Amino acid sequence: MVRGTCNGHSMFTCKISKEGVRPKHVDTEVSIMRKLVHHKNILQLLDWNTAEQPYILIMEYVSFGTLRTFLQTNRVHLSGDPELPSLLTIASYHIALAMQHLRSKNIIHCDLALRNIMVNKFPWEVKLTEFGLARDLTRMTSRHSSRWKNPRQRVPLRWYPPEYFKNNNYSFKGDVWAFGIVLWEMHTFGTLPYSNLETSEEVVYHICMGHKNPNPDGCRLEMLHVMRKCWQEPHTLRPSFTNIVTMLENIMENDADYVDVESPQGLMIDRADYHETKSLRSSVLLNEETSF
Repeated sequence: MVRGTCNGHSMFTCKISKEGVRPKHVDTEVSIMRKLVHHKNILQLLDWNTAEQPYILIMEYVSFGTLRTFLQTNRVHLSGDPELPSLLTIASYHIALAMQHLRSKNIIHCDLALRNIMVNKFPWEVKLTEFGLARDLTRMTSRHSSRWKNPRQRVPLRWYPPEYFKNNNYSFKGDVWAFGIVLWEMHTFGTLPYSNLETSEEVVYHICMGHKNPNPDGCRLEMLHVMRKCWQEPHTLRPSFTNIVTMLENIMENDADYVDVESPQGLMIDRADYHETKSLRSSVLLNEETSF
């Protein structure tokens, strides 16, 4: 924006709807983003237009685009960084914080994937976006309902859990499954899940038969453990995002016991960021415990 600002911002991330999208659909996305209000790890909605086409959502600007593109572009540099396992764990932690916030608001994302995570400062400032498929359970007839409302709607099959294909069932545990896929994507630098399978039918059959993506090369055992927890069957065995946040915090705290003594200034900054996000996480957890 060359003159003035929008809520204090002069640069933006804009989402422009495709032709044929109904305004009601965009209004639902806006209401969900407004309900999520401010969270460090969720891309903030600044303004919107649903009065005439093309419908536009105006969101805060981020420096480095999607996390998928960031990892693909910087693969050579990151691969040689001995701190890479810790960096990926920190990024995973912030994504989990965003998902925990959604759970506290009774919102299911339904499209959690690396392409829908934006990067402002890696790994401390990664932000969840894209709520076009998200559902607010408080607006549904039953808050316990997990049946897919429109089975004909296009969905990202490679990120969806077995119970969706078997029973048309997608719950908060479906987002947990997708988080496991996101961890796998991160540790393979943005590789397409089940990349050896070409058709939708092959992907669905593969998932329903219980097959998983192979372990990423060089992935630390602690993150493999979290990944596999997210893919447990039946879906009731999968951890909650509160559990996942705790697991990742434990890994991060263990990493903090072994530091590069040549970089004390960087450590002070990282510690400050860590304690800030941990404090934020505690307030989110309190909200979740008091919600129905």
